[in-house]
Amino acid sequence: MMKKGVPAASPEAYVVALSGWQRATIEQVRAAVLTGTALDEVIKWGHLVYLSNGPVLLIRAEESRVLFGFWRGQRLCKMDQLLKSGGKYEMATREFHEGDEVNAALSRRLAKEAVRLNKALGDPTKL
Repeated sequence: MMKKGVPAASPEAYVVALSGWQRATIEQVRAAVLTGTALDEVIKWGHLVYLSNGPVLLIRAEESRVLFGFWRGQRLCKMDQLLKSGGKYEMATREFHEGDEVNAALSRRLAKEAVRLNKALGDPTKL
């Protein structure tokens, strides 16, 4: 679990600071989104954020869940019924809990489509 305080110095440091199922889940999701999709991976707002023409997606460890969120996620809900709308922009997030499996192929497709949407529609935070 990430403690509030100083953000991780790098994406690698963020993952290394985690343990147990959260670390395993984040390692799987992170590997899926970074495979075959050109994304800049940074630490922003204290967690992993992926950029391509603006923010595309986030991965965040919380006390009892891992969030996998998309700035244009409301446009992705047909691809993944577990995405829940909410927040600013067109955010939608999927929650992973202990014991949940990561579908790497679906995670990869979601990331690619989110990158495509930012390319076509621009930075979602600049609308």
